[in-house]
Amino acid sequence: MRIGGSWFKTFSKKHQKSLLVLFFMGGFLWDSLTLGRVDRLYDIIVLCTYMISLTISIYLYNLADDGRWKDTFIERFEVYLPLAIQFFIGGLSSAFVIYFSRSVSVSKTMSFFLILLFLLFANEIFKKRLSNKYLQFSIYFFVSFIFFSFFLPVLIKKMNTSIFLLSGIVSLANTFLLIVYIYSVSPSARAEIKKSKLLGIVLGIYLMINLGYYFNLIPPVPLALETGMPAHSINKENGNYIVSYETDEWYIFWRDHRLKYICKPGETVYIFSSIFAPTDFKKNISHRWKWFNTQTSEWEIVDNISYDITGGRDGGYRGYTYKNNTKEGLWRVDVITEEQLVLGIIDFEIETDSLKQPKNLVTKVF
Repeated sequence: MRIGGSWFKTFSKKHQKSLLVLFFMGGFLWDSLTLGRVDRLYDIIVLCTYMISLTISIYLYNLADDGRWKDTFIERFEVYLPLAIQFFIGGLSSAFVIYFSRSVSVSKTMSFFLILLFLLFANEIFKKRLSNKYLQFSIYFFVSFIFFSFFLPVLIKKMNTSIFLLSGIVSLANTFLLIVYIYSVSPSARAEIKKSKLLGIVLGIYLMINLGYYFNLIPPVPLALETGMPAHSINKENGNYIVSYETDEWYIFWRDHRLKYICKPGETVYIFSSIFAPTDFKKNISHRWKWFNTQTSEWEIVDNISYDITGGRDGGYRGYTYKNNTKEGLWRVDVITEEQLVLGIIDFEIETDSLKQPKNLVTKVF
């Protein structure tokens, strides 16, 4: 790859590894400051721009070693293509982390969330191996799959298993077409990779993601549980929900509610939740109440209460369920979709005592 004589090109060549990290983190910081709602026009334009730009950058980068851009204006920018790829991967993966982290509890979907964090911060792997085409196209397919799993539900205004499978097929076709085309026109690509091996790796990632979805290890994007807590009382006034609940100590900053719930005999226990959904998005949601039986060491389903939500509100669609005459012990309320996908899990322990008062009780308007 020929490098021009400008000082910035020389600087980029000399410090490319450091610049790869810088551009990767630049994508993350920019998204953190600007992205908010996955269904907002600005966010959609940004994500589509990142995805299209990443595709073009990978195409240009893989043909550069063949001298395809010699004596064209693109030749002057060849040295910046790895930086562009790094920036757009950073931008997309950070956007996904931002959207997924809106959930109050990723619970059993934590493993998938950690994969996204790994993709975001694994700078050592990227800066040393970005030229590895197997890694390059594997990452491209992964972010493409997640992109379409966000984009198609927002576009169609539905989210179900069929839409998720469609997202995977679209991303698989998109990646296969890119690989096959680059392989057919680039002698250097044919020398570096075995097409069957690369397509096999991509297909393997496709199957792994679908297995993760089947076992409820992938959050049901673009839905997100923003708030979830046990409450002592909930009243609705002038379109607002007045919620009274126990708070934890000040240093427990990652959770709003207190895990120990002080309950008087016969008192009604409420579960309040607010769920983000895109505008005009309708979905049936359930609160599955479970109690831990210490004798059998198993969680027993006590009740399953469902209600419909409508998307569009910044603070999420608010709703609650309640139960009377609850038992002492560990409780868990799964917030799930009709496909049994987990939005979040609300854990708490009920302590029944007629003399004790709720600790750190606060009232908040939602």
